[in-house]
Amino acid sequence: MVDILQTNPYANYCAHKSEIDVAITRVLDSGRYIMGEEVSLFEKEFAEYVGVNYAAGVASGTDALELALRACGVGPDTIVFTVSHTAVATVAAIERTGAEAVLVDIDPDTYNMDVNCLETAVLSSYNGRATAIVPVHIYGHPAEMESIRKIADKNDLFVIEDCAQSHGASKDGSRVGTMGHMGAFSFYPTKNLGALGDAGAVITDDIDLIDKVRRLREYGWTERYVSDIPGINSRMDPLQAAILRVKLASLDAENERRRLHAQRYCKMLHNSPVKIPYVQKDVQHVYHQYVIQTAKRDELRKHLLGLGIGTGIHYPVPVHKQPAYQGRVGSSGKLTNTEKVADRILSLPMYPELLSTEVDIVSDNVLDCECL
Repeated sequence: MVDILQTNPYANYCAHKSEIDVAITRVLDSGRYIMGEEVSLFEKEFAEYVGVNYAAGVASGTDALELALRACGVGPDTIVFTVSHTAVATVAAIERTGAEAVLVDIDPDTYNMDVNCLETAVLSSYNGRATAIVPVHIYGHPAEMESIRKIADKNDLFVIEDCAQSHGASKDGSRVGTMGHMGAFSFYPTKNLGALGDAGAVITDDIDLIDKVRRLREYGWTERYVSDIPGINSRMDPLQAAILRVKLASLDAENERRRLHAQRYCKMLHNSPVKIPYVQKDVQHVYHQYVIQTAKRDELRKHLLGLGIGTGIHYPVPVHKQPAYQGRVGSSGKLTNTEKVADRILSLPMYPELLSTEVDIVSDNVLDCECL
């Protein structure tokens, strides 16, 4: 028996423990426990890393999406196009603005938004209510942003990128989050850049949009205790900002380790019955998850679990089929690919601290599974 986790945020914390301890002590000694210098410094450093002018730290990735949408004027009686193959947080954030989510199908290879389905959806009659598009860079592979942006620009729509799983990913040299009007990031502990709790950020090059996000995250204040617009409380914890500053310095190196693990998996599983991840030309994938497909998904998962190898399913139930949304959230056409992959996908162990020998063990046991 072996014990290999599907993800391991604790291992990542241990890899940075001494530096994180210093950062936490620095915050505690500062006496400033809401926002403050650590948050400002992280915002500056993260904006520079991604390649934009501005970043605003918020309390979670869900809040980041909601506040970005609201800054773009999304609200009641508006439409936002997104996908059903995503964490439910994407749709939850849209609905928290009061807007209606309209779901479009995905590309069966990249699992990202199908631009042809998007164009069909945008051209449908929504009585002028369409306001924004939220592409999700699922699993760490960038969506087709050039085509999405063309559709958006042609139809006067905002594009807010859901970058929760794609920290550091890029297409043609441009990092995700820089190709739309705004980008929204989650720093949940399991993310490629993860805090030790909830945290998020909004990024943009537009000073007016970031100014509105900064007001929205703190009750709509322009000056303390004076709300110019209705806002919420979504301030980044300075402890999380300090931790993220430590871990940001290692993000590229850790993403490279993920890519090396993925290359090893792909080499070993290339001629197997499972479908390995597809990577488009000029894409820098960051493998938040290493996702395979097989018609015998449940049997394979049970086989691996019996050997102490943890796996995940991201995501077993599309948003439009979940009890809270079924029959209520709209879609543009049939979500054929979305529904098909939900029954076939399996996430194998993937995190920077994974050993190459462990990748070999997982791969060998996938190949040895008699059910395939």
